[in-house]
Amino acid sequence: MTTAAQKWRDDLASWAIPDEIRAQAPQDPWIHPVAQFLAPDGPIPDSPAHQAAREALPVGGSVLDVGCGGGRAALALVPPAGLLIGVDHQQGMLDAFAEAAAKRGVASEVILGDWPDVADQTPIADVVVCHHVAYNVWELPAFVRALSEHARRRVVLELPVLHPLTWMNPLWKQFWDLDRPVSPAADDALTVIRETGYDAHLVEYDDVTQRIPLNPRAQAESACIRLCLPVDRADEVASAVQRADAGMPRRLAAVWWNV
Repeated sequence: MTTAAQKWRDDLASWAIPDEIRAQAPQDPWIHPVAQFLAPDGPIPDSPAHQAAREALPVGGSVLDVGCGGGRAALALVPPAGLLIGVDHQQGMLDAFAEAAAKRGVASEVILGDWPDVADQTPIADVVVCHHVAYNVWELPAFVRALSEHARRRVVLELPVLHPLTWMNPLWKQFWDLDRPVSPAADDALTVIRETGYDAHLVEYDDVTQRIPLNPRAQAESACIRLCLPVDRADEVASAVQRADAGMPRRLAAVWWNV
């Protein structure tokens, strides 16, 4: 393991929730509700990550979306994409992915499981996309190698410039007197990918795609779950959430390389 890869792993490990706090959690603080990852019914706003994938995609070509969620990363490439392949470890995400593809009249396939565990049963595609997954991947070199081995032309990652839970650090301090980390960052991922042997490029931009918006109550309840607090404290948490999440667009990074 390279020095950069080990640093990436160690930095992710620092995000673990202390056992004494985790033991008080009413439910799993790491859940990913399907509703927050659905693709919009209308057009998907363009981004540098979508553009990087689209410019390498032939008309009618195939897209492999790893950690596909509801399919926003892949669906943004229709057209020119003619086949979308989704990989996710939650069946509900795959159901949403297939339903969204059908609504847009594009063919789709789905594979249930964790990447790269299911790589052997996953088809090769013209372009591989992987959005908002990297910060969940401890063994990043093996992960990106498997992505590259499944792309004929290009791999495109999208990830926040900073860890996506960094905005909640003031909340952890307020409710648990816990100092949270600030690493790793997108630049660290780029270093790991380059040290793995790929001539990767990175561009930063504001997140203009916007997730499906949550109303203030729902956002506070979601924060309670992340903070290992009961949801009946949502009213107490809501004002702190509004202060921490000021509503400014977060910064994203697109990282891509040709294969």
